[in-house]
Amino acid sequence: MDKIERITALHRILKAARYPVTVKRLQEELGCSRATAYRDLAYLRDALMAPIEGDGEAGFRYQAGESERFELPGLWLSSEELYSLLAAQQLLMRTGGGVLAGALAPLQKRIEGLLADHAGVDHWPVERVRVIPHRGRRLDEASFRSVASAVLERKQLNFEYRARSTDERTRRTVSPQRITHYRDNWYLDAWDHERAGLRSFAVDRISNAKVLDEAARDLTDSELNQHLASSYGIFSGEPKGWATIVFSAKTARWVADEQWHSKQEGKFLPDGRYQLKVPYSVSRELLMDILHYGADAEIIEPPVLREQAKSLLELALSNYERSSGA
Repeated sequence: MDKIERITALHRILKAARYPVTVKRLQEELGCSRATAYRDLAYLRDALMAPIEGDGEAGFRYQAGESERFELPGLWLSSEELYSLLAAQQLLMRTGGGVLAGALAPLQKRIEGLLADHAGVDHWPVERVRVIPHRGRRLDEASFRSVASAVLERKQLNFEYRARSTDERTRRTVSPQRITHYRDNWYLDAWDHERAGLRSFAVDRISNAKVLDEAARDLTDSELNQHLASSYGIFSGEPKGWATIVFSAKTARWVADEQWHSKQEGKFLPDGRYQLKVPYSVSRELLMDILHYGADAEIIEPPVLREQAKSLLELALSNYERSSGA
């Protein structure tokens, strides 16, 4: 049990005690030495201003009438919880969540202080926690703030959307359902009122966003999961089929540990290769992932997906067959 956990446990013991608790009992319940028990009592009393009374002979307890009112101040979590919070804060700072990262800045200082105190050092080495973004797209923080506010406040949202595939600009009014961070980018899952259906919007393609006064239409979790989580990646729609991909023996050990889809099926083949089956709706993202492995991946089924991959590879090869001066 580390220091933070011991202090928390000590607080619970004293708060629940009707009579003074002996040091021997504290040693047994906290799993620590007599000297450590005294140090923790002193820290709880002097640093955290706990209303402790008593001595080593009679035992210790909280002062009558003060036990109900006293609570541990501020954020008081285990070291594992603090590590998780710190990692999450670092993730927000480095993945485009500037608004959220700014709001959490005071919390970060508190976390670092608690970790430093827990480790018995003056400075906690936060620089040793690294989160490196990969292909994250730049977004407008004002729009991000409006999107996040509409999601949390359950208000309708109006914005201009520039489609990535066609570059077409449209004005949308939606009921935000949830905001999703996926592959270093943010997406808005929402009910599109004009199109009467669920859609996913890349937040970096949203501009001039405005939170409306009208309450958002709420959909159930089952509706959202059926439409947005049943297909490959975050793309909406029911799965149109299953893809079967075989990876080389060299790559097999890596792919076997990857989670492509919650319903995927995988197995090693007798020759050491790895076969992966995943449901998909939109082939675009699935093809990008498969082609990322180059010659170490081969689509077996369905034939139409195999032909799409073949066409993309032939098109890429044609770029290299042209003369450099062309």
